[in-house]
Amino acid sequence: MEKKGIVTIPAGELEGFVAKIFVAAGCDAEEANRIGHYLVSANLAGHDSHGVIRVGRYVEWLRLGYVRKGQQLSIVHETPTHALVDGNFGFGQTIGPQAVDLGIAKAKQHGLSAIALRNSGHLGRIGDWGERAAAQGCISLHFVNVFGGELVAPFGGVDRRFSTNPVCIAVPMAGKRPIVLDFATSLVAEGKVLVAADGGKPVPEGALIGPDGKLSSDPSLLYGPIAGTRARDASKGVGALRTFGEHKGSGIALMCEILAGCLTGGGTSGPLPGPRGRIANGMFSIYLDPGSFGTRDFAQSVQEYVNYVKASRPAVPGGEVLVPGEPEERTRTERLKNGIPLPEETWLAIVETAKGLGLAPPAQA
Repeated sequence: MEKKGIVTIPAGELEGFVAKIFVAAGCDAEEANRIGHYLVSANLAGHDSHGVIRVGRYVEWLRLGYVRKGQQLSIVHETPTHALVDGNFGFGQTIGPQAVDLGIAKAKQHGLSAIALRNSGHLGRIGDWGERAAAQGCISLHFVNVFGGELVAPFGGVDRRFSTNPVCIAVPMAGKRPIVLDFATSLVAEGKVLVAADGGKPVPEGALIGPDGKLSSDPSLLYGPIAGTRARDASKGVGALRTFGEHKGSGIALMCEILAGCLTGGGTSGPLPGPRGRIANGMFSIYLDPGSFGTRDFAQSVQEYVNYVKASRPAVPGGEVLVPGEPEERTRTERLKNGIPLPEETWLAIVETAKGLGLAPPAQA
């Protein structure tokens, strides 16, 4: 433990431990390793909200049957350039790569493709799927919603209507990591409130709104009372997250519901018949093969423009203009070297989950 309240775990050790947890929970080794890889990948990128803090939730969802192990995509409808696919409530770390690879294959053959995915388990950090497409030379755009996951109030309202509804656009770069724009349409992702509730980095003031319309940064507005428990149940809170950019984020969140919820047939965040329980991600994705658009110097023109943008004089002395993906890459480099810092409550919750499955934590943690 490097400082009070923080536990630092080497990335490889953490990934292996998480994989063991999911093997113990009933997944086969291949799927468990995949879950461990992508959860830790989110932490390495600095997106702790989508990382190993999710372990306990995933195991509980598996126990309850909300998410299913060992699933494959089902093709509902398909043409050469698009497909409607069903994830059968499989783990997002299994279903996500399958959906992305289908989109890449179609784009490589026909120049572009669209994949409408419904009924996937939590897809995690959407930037991972953009990076997967970029690694194969494809541009990709992703619009995501959560069936049954109302957390966010629309602009001008206080009642929950949206989920955090992320958007991702990824562009490959020749010989370099891709440009990856990946953001929630809420002011902060729900997982960042989860991190804050566990004693991690606080969310910005005004990230949440109460039923009286007052703005706040208090995680209990989302989860209800949190003292003395590690349970975090968003159905217990009386408040909501807010969208970023006022009406702009609210408008994009609405479009995510329409594209990833209505168009896929997977359903929107609400209203729902009966009690809430299982949540599922929908994702509408577009894949483009730059070579099919006749722009032979695409990679060069992107690099030249990125260089031009970054050459803007910094607003603060000693500052720097960054493009999407650069902060994540720097965090990844630092954390691979020095380990992944976790709030102590997050680590204890993971250990508690492991012990419940008959596993002991790593000896040096």
